[in-house]
Amino acid sequence: MNKNLWGGRFSESMEQAAAEYNVSIGFDWILYPYSIEASRAHAQMLKQQGIISAEDNQAIQEGLERVKGRLDRGEIAFDCMDEDIMMTIEKALTEEIGEPGKRLHTARSRNDQNVVDETLYLRHEIDRTMELLLDLLTVIIGKAREQEQVLMPGFTHLQHAQPITVGFYYMAHFQGLARDLERFAQSRERVNVNPLGACALAGTTLPTDRFFTTERLHFSHPSENAMDTVGNRDNFAEYLFDAALCMTHLSGFAEEIIVFNSQEFSFVELDDCFCTGSSIMPQKKNPDIAELVRGKSARAIGNLVTLLTMLKGTFLTLNKDYQEDKEALFDSVKTLQETIYVFARMLEHMRFREDVLQEQLKKGFIEATDIAEYLVQQGVPFREAHERTGNLVKYCEATGKTFGDVTQEDLRKVGITWGLADLRRFTAEHCVENRDSFGGTSFKDVKRQIKNAEALVEEYRQKREEEKHEESK
Repeated sequence: MNKNLWGGRFSESMEQAAAEYNVSIGFDWILYPYSIEASRAHAQMLKQQGIISAEDNQAIQEGLERVKGRLDRGEIAFDCMDEDIMMTIEKALTEEIGEPGKRLHTARSRNDQNVVDETLYLRHEIDRTMELLLDLLTVIIGKAREQEQVLMPGFTHLQHAQPITVGFYYMAHFQGLARDLERFAQSRERVNVNPLGACALAGTTLPTDRFFTTERLHFSHPSENAMDTVGNRDNFAEYLFDAALCMTHLSGFAEEIIVFNSQEFSFVELDDCFCTGSSIMPQKKNPDIAELVRGKSARAIGNLVTLLTMLKGTFLTLNKDYQEDKEALFDSVKTLQETIYVFARMLEHMRFREDVLQEQLKKGFIEATDIAEYLVQQGVPFREAHERTGNLVKYCEATGKTFGDVTQEDLRKVGITWGLADLRRFTAEHCVENRDSFGGTSFKDVKRQIKNAEALVEEYRQKREEEKHEESK
């Protein structure tokens, strides 16, 4: 006898290898709480519209609650002949309550059911991702305040460029991750659309009420076109893009930590709890967590490419290809959320070494740009000021001198006419203090940036609390 719920058209069951190849229950079981939530709302709508009786709805509601309990406890064995979690739940429900269970699938298809289950899952996981990002951003703000006025070299092309503060450095990374938070928040609004009721691709002849399920499931509105609804995977692709970009930001941050932690730099000290040793070299302390963050970004990028490639040649509406969206989505959600959490904990225990940074600031003629800009203030055209300062740097390199070693005669040789007192005012601290353009590294502006960052985080926290309150009504 055919075991599949769709088997009436078929005279034989699927061949075992084909069934195993076809099955998604091995990974889509994660959707069961959302599938049951959507099914309960659907049954309530069917009852309200007079499509099923109140008695059948009551039996379905009680049966779904029992099925969820069995799934929670791991008491339902997954069978590849059931294909997916939706058919597994329907089969278990029918076993629990008999005939009423067969009425649940009225006026819906696995096509729209699959999309609503994934959409409810995605909405929940975006909320979770945003909470983790808010935690990480809070940690970054704390680290920026902790070493707000500690000086360090800033880099371009991995060369000493200009002096900055550690606070400024942290706030730079805050900005990229804050944009990630903003993207997830915008995605959350686009995700919050009800696909349930689109059915197979063209709606139904039965008198359903999609606005009822929209309200019950806390969506903002029902989707506009059933055909688009069934074929639409934009929200999943958008999460994968947001996740890939966020992981790329974290990967770049991790790369800097790896370099800064090396003996060649020794800018930062990582806590032992976030490092490993070597099986052969007793002295090693490896920044494995930071390296894994860098490595796992490849998974998130790969998952995005997987989904976009899968979608690029499909025909509206449903194709079995779409089964491939789930593993990519589930993996990126897990990878990103775990990465954000562990990265925040690693940062909490990391500290920049002020003694090393002070020594490093003496290298690379890091005050040169400020000298050129000082010449501009004396009326020298910038290009000429740039050339004169460059000549001074070249002269110092040739003679083995630093700016602090330069004499009046040295200045004369490179065509600079002002005195040593002017030159020696260009300390790293002086350079930072005076770099007070909006968004710059001055102590004053970094305080402003931190204050704005704290306000941004608080705004998102309050908004999320308001959303939770609305959803609980």
